[in-house]
Amino acid sequence: MKNFKILLNGIINENPTFVLLLGMCPTLGTTSSAINGMGMGLATMFVLICSNVVISALKNLIPDMVRIPAYVVIIASFVTLLQMVMQAYVPSLYKTLGIFIPLIVVNCILLGRAEAFASKNKPIPSFFDGLGIGLGFTMALTLLGMVREFLGTGKVFDLPVVPENYGMLIFVLAPGAFIALGYLIAIVNKLRKA
Repeated sequence: MKNFKILLNGIINENPTFVLLLGMCPTLGTTSSAINGMGMGLATMFVLICSNVVISALKNLIPDMVRIPAYVVIIASFVTLLQMVMQAYVPSLYKTLGIFIPLIVVNCILLGRAEAFASKNKPIPSFFDGLGIGLGFTMALTLLGMVREFLGTGKVFDLPVVPENYGMLIFVLAPGAFIALGYLIAIVNKLRKA
């Protein structure tokens, strides 16, 4: 039951995108389509889960003076592994996400969860924290990507919903990311307070 609460906390109460407003660079930069948003979210979730578990398991062995550099090295190791796997098995997504994959290393969501949760808890709760925060991030990026793709091209997951000539180009471009994200944050805040 406790692990389920930790999981839900990351999806609802501490959603990194809609509540904590963390990780805005990949959120705004990769969500021009639902597939890109989901891909970035899943990639981040993989690194988050793995790094949380390892940091939690090694927390007593890492000296306080080198805590943050040690976390960065652990996170960077999983990002490198992720990069190689993506390059081998999903090269088109890897090429589309580009520089945002290596930038997962310095994503404040990962460092924040390592410091705030994994370094203070056991590996199993840390796994569920990583899963919850990762699912919250993935759902937020996928939703933002769906909204932007639908409003910009009339498609969702590259499947036509309305004729393409009804799309508004601004939503596929950078300003559309800010507009769509602002409205989604407002909707989520309204639903959370209701």
